[in-house]
Order: sequence, then C-alpha cells, then structure tokens
Amino acid sequence: MTALVVAQELKQTYQVKRGWFTAPALLHAVGGVSFELAAGRTLAVVGESGCGKSTLARMVTLIEKPTTGTLMLDGVDAVDPPASAVKSLRRTVQIVFQNPYGSLNPRKRIGTILEEPLVINTDLRQAERRTRALEMMAKVGLRPEQSGRYPHMFSGGQRQRIAIARALMLRPKLLVADEPVSALDMSVQAQVLNLLVDLQRDMDIAYLFISHDLGVVRYIAHDVMIMYLGIAVEHGAKERIFARPLHPYTQALLAATPGAHPGVDPNLGRARKRLVPKGELPSPLNPPKGCVFSTRCPYVTDRCRTERPPLRPLDDRLVACHYAEQFPETQAA
Repeated sequence: MTALVVAQELKQTYQVKRGWFTAPALLHAVGGVSFELAAGRTLAVVGESGCGKSTLARMVTLIEKPTTGTLMLDGVDAVDPPASAVKSLRRTVQIVFQNPYGSLNPRKRIGTILEEPLVINTDLRQAERRTRALEMMAKVGLRPEQSGRYPHMFSGGQRQRIAIARALMLRPKLLVADEPVSALDMSVQAQVLNLLVDLQRDMDIAYLFISHDLGVVRYIAHDVMIMYLGIAVEHGAKERIFARPLHPYTQALLAATPGAHPGVDPNLGRARKRLVPKGELPSPLNPPKGCVFSTRCPYVTDRCRTERPPLRPLDDRLVACHYAEQFPETQAA
C-alpha cells in the first residue's frame, strides 16, 4: 500500500521571550515525529492537552513549516515544495477545526462559504460552483434550501457538517480533523463520526484524526499514535494497542477512559492493574533529559532519567520504553 503522507522526524520549536535582557527560551512543541498514512486509512493522534497534537496538525496542513524534518504529501516535498506544486499541495490537504461555532464566517451564507474554496482555487463558473456546493451539501446530509441560510441558523452538529463539506469542496486526498467532535453533544458526535466513516469509504480519503478521547479513537481509527510532551511513545494498529498497551502512558490513558478498554487481559486471564501517573505534565520549555514520561512513571529508573528511549518495534507496534517487555501484568485496568 503506497503511502499518501510520509513524515520523518518532524520537529517544531518556538522561541519564547523571557525579558529584555534574557535570551529567549526554546519551547519544544514537537520533538521528532515520524509516520506514514495511506489513502482510505485513519491515523489517530492521541494525548493530553499540550502534547503537540495540534502543532503536528498545523505542520501537516502546511499552516506552519517544521523547524526540521521532512514531509511528503502525495510524493511532493511539502516542506520546501517547488513553486509549480504549491497550489496543488494546498488542494491535497484540508483541515476541519474543533469549534464549529468559530470556524464559519457568520456574515456569509452557507452556499457562499462552500463555494469560496472553488472561487480561490479553480476557474469554475458560478453555476458549476453552485452545483458542486449543493452536491457536497447532500453528501453531508444537508438540504439544498439550507444553502441560503447563515451559520447561526444551524445547530452545532450541522455547522460541523458544513465545515466538513467546505474542507471537501476541493476533493482533497488528506483531511486533518483537529478534535472535530469534542465540542458536540454525545449523540451528535456519533452522527458526525458516522458521516466521516461514510465519506472516507465513498471518497477513499485519508484522515489524520487529532483527539484526546480514546472512545472516539477506538471507533474511527485504523492506527493510533500516542504522543506525550511532543514525542510519540507508542504507535501501531488500533487493535494491538487497545488489546495490550505496552507504554506506561498508554496504559494510564486507557485506565482513565471508561469503556475504551477490556477489563481483563486476554493473555493473562485476569483483571489488569490500574496505572495512575503521578505529578503533573512537565513544561515543554524544560522537558526531561531522558524519557519524557520519567517524571510521572511509577516504574522509573536512573536509566530512564538520563537516556531517551528510541521508538522501537515490539509486539507488532512501535514503543518508546526501555522496559516495555517487563510490564506484562501492568496493563490498564
């Protein structure tokens, strides 16, 4: 299966001013993330607030240029693209933001909002643009007569459908969804998730799905990447990670998510122990020298505090833990 997206060691750092006479500090938002994503597949990026998920999304959608690393979109260098490829790259990837109340222009009618990407990026005539907009509205479950209404006349779920429709107007190959259902009620979340699944099946589109909700991730994702303080700590097929998480942080996330994991380890035949991380998330201005999870991990050793574990293959996934093989009985309860 050919990869649509190939990211290698993507890093993003920001300079943070600390005063007139003090050198700026470096904030390490993303510390070297690599992944591949094929058409028709969904990679979910999961972690606490501040772990770098949204920064990664902005790099993949070309909103921000990575400090270092490489990013290939549909075979084209997206970090330093040739001038002739810039416009096509913008059409290859689109984004759906978290807040459907703030991502739509309140002064424009829905039909105008949907046609705007076509006005900017194509030479289609007005009649053709309107036809395309109405077709996309039908795909996301909206009626033709609703094209003349304003955003405030729609519910939150309908607004997110409109935002999804707008993102798909240019028929992108990759859709980045940054917490697309977190601002919606539970029943509406299910409707939007089902819509995304149907659209992926019909259009063979790839999703980079940013979320902190493992229950949502378990429903929609094919593969999962767990991030902590800008680092990927576990990455693999959804079934492997949910059935048997290996990194202590993944175990803790599953333990904190009701219904996102089985209560009995199929390999052990008995209930799993609950892992609760201690302390608070370190500052990305001063990340730990060794393992990024070392300040909160109950199994920490001196090696963890001084040596950064590589993301290595283990049990059909990648895991960044020196001692992952030694914790078979400490999976999430």
